[in-house]
Amino acid sequence: MTFVLKTFGSLQLVDRSGNPVAFPEKGLLLLAYLFTADQGSADRSTLARFLWGEADKGVALSTLRKVISRINARQTELGVNLLSLQANLVSLNRDSLSSDLLQPGQAEDGEPLVRLEHVVKLMNQPFLGPVNCHSREFQRWLAERESCHVEILGNTLRAASGLARSRKETELLRRAAVILFRTEPKDPDTLQMLIPIFQAEDEVEHLRDHFEKRQNSILRGIAVLDGANGGDDSSSRPAPATAKGQEAALSLEAERIRLEIPRLVLLPPKSQSIRPEAGFLAASLVEDITIGFCAFNSLQVIAPYSAVQIGHHTETQKAFFERQRVNYILDTRISNAGDEVTLFAQLIFFDQNQIVWAERFSLDHMELLKDRRAVARQIALSVSSEIERHEALREDLNPVAYHRYLVGRRHLARLTLPNLRRARKEMKAALSVSPDFAPALSSMARTYSKEWLLTARGDIELLKTAETSSRQAIEKRSDFADGYREFGVAKLLQGAFDDSAEAMEVAENLAPHYADVIADYADTLVHCSLPAMALRKIERAIELNPLAPDTYFWTAAGANYALGEFESSLDYIGQMADPSLADRLSAASCAMLGRQDKARVFVRRFREANPDFDVDKWLSAVPSKEQWHKDLYREGLKKAGF
Repeated sequence: MTFVLKTFGSLQLVDRSGNPVAFPEKGLLLLAYLFTADQGSADRSTLARFLWGEADKGVALSTLRKVISRINARQTELGVNLLSLQANLVSLNRDSLSSDLLQPGQAEDGEPLVRLEHVVKLMNQPFLGPVNCHSREFQRWLAERESCHVEILGNTLRAASGLARSRKETELLRRAAVILFRTEPKDPDTLQMLIPIFQAEDEVEHLRDHFEKRQNSILRGIAVLDGANGGDDSSSRPAPATAKGQEAALSLEAERIRLEIPRLVLLPPKSQSIRPEAGFLAASLVEDITIGFCAFNSLQVIAPYSAVQIGHHTETQKAFFERQRVNYILDTRISNAGDEVTLFAQLIFFDQNQIVWAERFSLDHMELLKDRRAVARQIALSVSSEIERHEALREDLNPVAYHRYLVGRRHLARLTLPNLRRARKEMKAALSVSPDFAPALSSMARTYSKEWLLTARGDIELLKTAETSSRQAIEKRSDFADGYREFGVAKLLQGAFDDSAEAMEVAENLAPHYADVIADYADTLVHCSLPAMALRKIERAIELNPLAPDTYFWTAAGANYALGEFESSLDYIGQMADPSLADRLSAASCAMLGRQDKARVFVRRFREANPDFDVDKWLSAVPSKEQWHKDLYREGLKKAGF
């Protein structure tokens, strides 16, 4: 064989030494086509349609003659006859040319692992690469070839799947499996084959356990709601769930998850480490995590090759995510923590640019395998936990309602009375066209409870309205964490500490990596006079959501004040975009530190906006479970000059 036609990676002709040989592109396409044609031959009309379609047969045949003339001239220069012409028939000379094309039946009696290595090496590259041919016949042929390649890979992988004996052979199976998954992500037979290859049985079982715990949290949440009702509303309460009923509910949830599969992309890690080898370790870890995800049918994963490409082009990432309908992004970066190099990973819900999970992992060599499984499991659980909220925001929803809801949520990002009222207006508009939209109902509740806090007038009707809206959100979606969260806030501000804490616990169980829920749970714990627990929660929320809203820092400041850490309280207030929101707490902290002049500045500024503020009246309205907690706050406010 004198020459080889390369079709994977890029379409080119190479000599026996592997050096590229110049040849007309249309000639290369004809060679590839004829390798797949019966007897390696085709008539001129067929080849003209393949290259240029049906537009103008006369023009296409004329152009084909010119192409064949150029091919003949080049063959003469090379001293070889790759294509021959007899009357109207163009034929391939297989004695002078071989190809890397994958064909059914090739070497099927050979060693499966050797065959698999060859197939994987080819299919890790794009077929043909960029070629200038757009005819319908070409596209149909291309689709047939790619389908043939997938079938060959699947058959070869099945033959080799039980034969791996070394780490290298096991890794070969995993690389083959991820290529197969790219093309058949929903095929049940493929997924069943991938689970043992990726050794993902533990993760699959863990997810099943998670769904059972999630359903139990939903049932418990309904009980919390009924308990807050006093238990007298039996007519509207669901019947007690039997074991069979729970099983049916789980089956329904599993079916919903199967139908609506979110898409995840894991971006390659950015390096901020002074140790360059850490980048190679982290990149391998992230790719390994990506491969592991292929065993799950609860999400779709963008292939590692595409993820790496888009990871290096930040200016086009947003368009890529939108075009590929990506819902979740795992963003990673390497950094030094003292002498240790770590990988920081955060999962972002792209639809709302919301961080739903974050964690830091050691890149110590001995920890890599453990961390891969930990990261894969945690992200899978996070994504699975968010599926219901994701569906509520994307599917079966009036687009006008969703747009008004998103506008309203932007107003809630910064807590001022004008913003709260703008947000409420947008939520009302959303509910006017979609009355059952639970996220808008829970956001309505939030506007009322936050208005109660900002105005400091003790208006109980605001809290009752917040409770009603959050209750409606839960009734529309019993597994909706935000509904329980806002219900907990409304009950807290009314002094129902136990009801609030129970609702917040349910919310966190339903969305264990949802930073906003954890932050409000922390706020509840502050008011329950458990500041140390509250501080741990709010620090976790800030870790999940580093660009946190002001409410996070305000809660952290309140927890530190209750612990007597007044300097830390001021530090957290200083991180707020609008520190004036916490002027009362700033004044009290400064006063407790003996900084009377500064405390008076905060008092004066607060009184300009709230001239009728009375410390005792306000403290009687603000819930604190323990008297010492109120006394500490009163002491600071009085020392400050309120």
